[in-house]
Amino acid sequence: MKTAAIYARVSSDRQKEEQTITSQTSALRAYAAEHGYLVPESWVYEDEGWSGATLVRPGLERVRDLAAQGQVDSLLVYSPDRLSRKYAYQVLLLEEFARAGVEVVFVRAPRVETPEEVLLVQFQGMIAEYEKAQISERTRRGKRHRARCGVVNVLSGAPYGYRYVRKADGELARYEVLESEAAVVREVFRRYTEEALPIGAITRWLTDSGIPTRTGKPQWERSTIWGMLRNPAYEGTACFQKTAMTLREHVRVTRRLRQRGGVPVHPASLRDRPREEWIEIPVPALVSPTQYALAQTRLAENRRFAARHTKIPSLLQGLLVCRSCGYAYYRTSTRTSRRKLFYYRCLGSDDYRYPEGRRCTNRPVRQDALDALVWDEVIRLLENPSLVRQEIDRRLAALRTEHPITVKRESLVKTLGRIRGAIARLIEAYQEELLSLEELRTRMPPLRQREATAAAQLGAFEAELMDAETYVTLAQSLEGFLAKLHEAAQSLALADRQRVVRLILKEVQVGPDTLVLRHSIPVPGNHPDPGYLLRGRSQDTAPAETEIYSDRYLRGSVRFLAEDRGICDAPLLRLCPLPRPVSASHGDGGLKNMPKGLADQVKVVFVTTDPTRDSRKELRSWLDRFDERFIGLTGSEAAIEAAQRAAGVPRARKIALAVEDYGVGHASFVLAYSKDNLAHLIYPSGVTQQDWAHDLPHLVNEAWSNR
Repeated sequence: MKTAAIYARVSSDRQKEEQTITSQTSALRAYAAEHGYLVPESWVYEDEGWSGATLVRPGLERVRDLAAQGQVDSLLVYSPDRLSRKYAYQVLLLEEFARAGVEVVFVRAPRVETPEEVLLVQFQGMIAEYEKAQISERTRRGKRHRARCGVVNVLSGAPYGYRYVRKADGELARYEVLESEAAVVREVFRRYTEEALPIGAITRWLTDSGIPTRTGKPQWERSTIWGMLRNPAYEGTACFQKTAMTLREHVRVTRRLRQRGGVPVHPASLRDRPREEWIEIPVPALVSPTQYALAQTRLAENRRFAARHTKIPSLLQGLLVCRSCGYAYYRTSTRTSRRKLFYYRCLGSDDYRYPEGRRCTNRPVRQDALDALVWDEVIRLLENPSLVRQEIDRRLAALRTEHPITVKRESLVKTLGRIRGAIARLIEAYQEELLSLEELRTRMPPLRQREATAAAQLGAFEAELMDAETYVTLAQSLEGFLAKLHEAAQSLALADRQRVVRLILKEVQVGPDTLVLRHSIPVPGNHPDPGYLLRGRSQDTAPAETEIYSDRYLRGSVRFLAEDRGICDAPLLRLCPLPRPVSASHGDGGLKNMPKGLADQVKVVFVTTDPTRDSRKELRSWLDRFDERFIGLTGSEAAIEAAQRAAGVPRARKIALAVEDYGVGHASFVLAYSKDNLAHLIYPSGVTQQDWAHDLPHLVNEAWSNR
């Protein structure tokens, strides 16, 4: 007696409910008993709900393993399309089983012995594959048509908070609100948008409160809450055709994959379609459009700024973008003999991430220097409250004309007009006796339902517009708030600095020699030059971005420039040119943290390399904002060039950018001048405020006071 295994498969939940797999198994058992096959109970394999278009199925995998081990003589299958819906897969499996010496027997097909029988089975496989493709295409087009007609039965059931009502008595299928669940949905959105609770905290609250899930389970999962917050049905528009299966454009080479030396098995992945391709179906709304929009904004920000496994957060986390290749920057570190240095590095510059090698040649950037530079520029920007007021006024005007709620409201007005026009035409057709009363009763209720839903959404949109206008109104104490922010700028915790920076900046673009800050608030042309922004403009307004010329400073090779020796007998620390405002704020912080007697012995001198821009009055005005003890020097371009040569540093140069627009490239060193009038290189690379506070007392007390 031959040993045999049984394999059965159904691909849909509906087939599972109708127990068609049971009928397959019963027919196969009867066939085995009739033809003398011995089938152990453990050799009956069933794949319920698995598509025949894929080879990766649990039951089929076990059958293939059994055949490879040589334990089975025959495999009983109901029909070729149960083995696979694809002809190529059928041929592959039949050849594999044949090599293992396993006979494949189809109950609903002729035995495969002669070439003619083999050809017939192959034809059946091709026909089954064609039939599947035809059914899939017809189903897709039919669902898309019904979705455009506003029918909800194309969706996969009603989400939490609704009950799916099947079509009956001439009425279309619809969603009905379950108030007990709808209250939970509203509370989830409120806690997430108003209280800013994380998804994990909301999940714990639902579980601790004993609120059951849709399936009656007491334990809630984060993925459920995440899906709830992303579902547009809760704002009144259930969407069809949100995702699509696409081929992978680039192979993601993970560490585990590199160790195996392989490539991903699945060439396709599920991706979100563009928002304009979604088909909206009106349903009753549970939350307001503004609340839903706030939730989407926060979800996007959380994904962008997610700390994940970051042990030490950084100020510009999630904001840095490479100007050369468009990839994001991440933080890395390296150790020297003295300390651990942190850098921002472009993802595209890593060889190991891409099979074809690195995609970018942009170099790493020192984290401490870049963080300080950007933070001081943000504080400088906030020193002008009128900018913030102008931005609020601009956004309020845009709210009334271009806000998404306004656009949706206009679209909804048109939709409501079309529905009411259809109702009027139906009534007119009935009055003209072109339509029977029975037909009117059948066709009118769905239109009335759509009219009521659209009218309710329109009222909600109008209320939200009024709330949004109130929401963007500033308090009268704006100037006081900004003044307090500036006073506490250097003492704010990192988390508070991150929130301020993310409100002001959209992104920070890092180039080989430039840095661009893309602001959320437009910067006027007469705005004071920020740190490393050495440019001039005659226009009244500038674009909402700042271009910063760093000239290798951020690469760790140079820092400040010291010039013009012999000003006083005390130890002299000269910081030039003005890497504004980083050097001033750091120098100021360093002096304030020194003992009073030692601070009086140090003279900090700034020498400009752009006398065209920095007159004596402007230089003095700017330095007074940090410390009146700071000394500012300027002069003719020839004198400054001679001082640079004497200091042994490269000459500063102007860079023509556009009409009435220029930049200044300069070297940056820190040199200390002792009483014997000798220059000593102190910092050839980046220095922080903590470095100033720590090092200045030692420079005065130890090595330098006796020179």
